[in-house]
Amino acid sequence: MRLHLLNRVTLLVHRMLHTSSSLQRGVQSYTMNEGHSPLHISDVRNKLREIVGVSTNWSDHQQAMKDRTTLSSLLANQQEDLPSRRIKDSYVEILLPLGSQPILREKYLNVHNSVRFGRILEDLDSIGVLICYSHTKSDSHRRSPLSIVTALVDKIDMRRNIIHPDCDIKFTGNVSWVGKTSMEVKMHMFQNHNDIYSPVLDATFVMVARDSENKRAAFVNPLIVESPEEEEVFKQGEINKKRRIEISTASLLKVAPTADERKIIHSMFLNTLDSKTVSFQSRFLPANSVWMEDAKLKGLEICHPQERNIFNRIFGGFLMRKAYELGWANACTYGGSRPYVVAVDDIMFQKPVEIGSLLFLSSQVCYTEGNYIQIRVHSEVYDASSSHHSTTNIFHFTFFSEKEVPQIVPKTYGESMLYLDGKRHFDLTVKGVSTNGSPPA
Repeated sequence: MRLHLLNRVTLLVHRMLHTSSSLQRGVQSYTMNEGHSPLHISDVRNKLREIVGVSTNWSDHQQAMKDRTTLSSLLANQQEDLPSRRIKDSYVEILLPLGSQPILREKYLNVHNSVRFGRILEDLDSIGVLICYSHTKSDSHRRSPLSIVTALVDKIDMRRNIIHPDCDIKFTGNVSWVGKTSMEVKMHMFQNHNDIYSPVLDATFVMVARDSENKRAAFVNPLIVESPEEEEVFKQGEINKKRRIEISTASLLKVAPTADERKIIHSMFLNTLDSKTVSFQSRFLPANSVWMEDAKLKGLEICHPQERNIFNRIFGGFLMRKAYELGWANACTYGGSRPYVVAVDDIMFQKPVEIGSLLFLSSQVCYTEGNYIQIRVHSEVYDASSSHHSTTNIFHFTFFSEKEVPQIVPKTYGESMLYLDGKRHFDLTVKGVSTNGSPPA
């Protein structure tokens, strides 16, 4: 039965992703054959430090960040002052040699003898920043005046549910769309099996450029396309931007649920009423169900300098890894078996996390269907001087459990909104259906 379920989720994921990434692979395929020498994964952060001009030493790092204020004069006053770049100019290949260099495996190995997905999230975040610096680099300046940070993880689609710890991994990626101050980055991950690199995941990140002090937006080089395939990829970037705006506009924090969504919540509410009493206050839990309030898991992180990024803030990849691992643990305890990540989407970086912060993470099972578990992780920082809590990130993860899971049931109106939000994310990532019932662009 377990083998049957694992085969089923693999087929579902492959079917879901077969058509969605064909255009991305079209651009990526010709670039992989142009003789690029892959950069070792351990050199990515070193290269970023070189581009920004910071040190691995804590005291030197702090001084280097202060010195970056002098680079503001190198920033463009308008995008038209910057030279255009091609998609090829930002293309990178990164090698993670887990097979040929076993010393790396311990960092990436989990207890199930597969690769820790949280570590992959960290790598994707660093690679995305490097790709953007490749797009905006200037031969006349040794250090970049731009501070490029992750604004949004739009989507990560898994094409395999197991990542082997003893086979080499290769990441590829490039800038696929450019606005005035933002860039969309497409990344792909492959794993070597019998000298053939097979696709593992496709990722779309949105990065933003800030000035040298990371205080205001900065212009980035425009992007030119050179083929019909690249034109289609750029158009998809425009569609993705429009979709993100529409989703934000339709947020349940701004507008009421749709008529169909209201029917779903009302039906669930009626299903929890005790038929023996004539009271809206008498509630009972249906069979094979769990109250949403009983499906939480919380964590705390003290943000040490070790986890800083090149801009002296807490590394976004570290935040993603911690949120993912908490979400995975919640899915594991809720489903009673090993969960497999199917998709990651709509991770918004709302506020940077300062070194020394207390980071509170709260994971909530917000939607279930069959073997699927939709997890929402909320992160916030605590300022001891003001006793103020501020939201920094919201994470959304879709997991597939080895066996069918109990239905999650909201009790309050707020929990009902979390349920509907989780359903929206699930429908969009797994079923390919948007909130209005039509396939996403």
